[in-house]
Amino acid sequence: MPQYTAFSVELADNIAHVQINRPEKINSMNAAFWSEIIEIFQWIDDTDEVRVVVLSGAGKHFSSGIDLMMMAGMLNELGKDVSRNARLLRRTILTLQASFNAVDNCRKPVLAAIQGYCLGGAIDLISACDMRYAAEDAQFSIKEIDIGMAADVGTLQRLPRIIGDGMLRELAYTGRTFDADEARNIGLVNRVYSDAACLLEGVMGIAREIAGKSPIAVTGTKEMISYMRDHRIDDGLEYVATWNAAMLQSTDLRVAMAAHMSKQKPEFLD
Repeated sequence: MPQYTAFSVELADNIAHVQINRPEKINSMNAAFWSEIIEIFQWIDDTDEVRVVVLSGAGKHFSSGIDLMMMAGMLNELGKDVSRNARLLRRTILTLQASFNAVDNCRKPVLAAIQGYCLGGAIDLISACDMRYAAEDAQFSIKEIDIGMAADVGTLQRLPRIIGDGMLRELAYTGRTFDADEARNIGLVNRVYSDAACLLEGVMGIAREIAGKSPIAVTGTKEMISYMRDHRIDDGLEYVATWNAAMLQSTDLRVAMAAHMSKQKPEFLD
């Protein structure tokens, strides 16, 4: 397994545990973070042994968002020409967006385990995950409004589909902090656990359950759900018919049916 400066990555039982590993900096997202996460999720996509991803943060907090020193460095690169500044900033923003697009576009389910701070860019990150789970001490905030900018790496685009338009607008316009219970009530997180240890144990349990399913079926299910974000129902029905015309020929279907009939646990190839 490659060594990373902003992350630690482990693979066990078909689950890749990707952990933001800068606890001394509240897991803020420095320059290495943005490039390494693309490399990590490319490896996940390419590695059939990986069936599920758990994304967490080391220490007391999930992440405080983008490293402000990194942001200051970007602003210091600006010159006097407005057009060239705009070109540079646009290119930079698109590069950062690609980092979380890599999470969103991952073929495998990505489960976020959130404790402590989940602020600013961290909201963008968890918005790109399939499911989100929190410890009771989790604190969330779409913080960008308080530093004079609009969130620009995914929150405003993905979160309305998760929590609804009106609630997203309230949280984005005010930047207020909300807790784990409210996050569960608005649908941002699926479950709340008593502490970080129980959180990770619970999320790993869900991940193991998913990892035990047919990887062909899980990938197809994620593909169909993601496709429906931007398409009509009839488009989705046509797509799944074409997809399953191939995928129903998988040996996984016969393995799953035989296991169900014999009341045994199925074992699927990677």
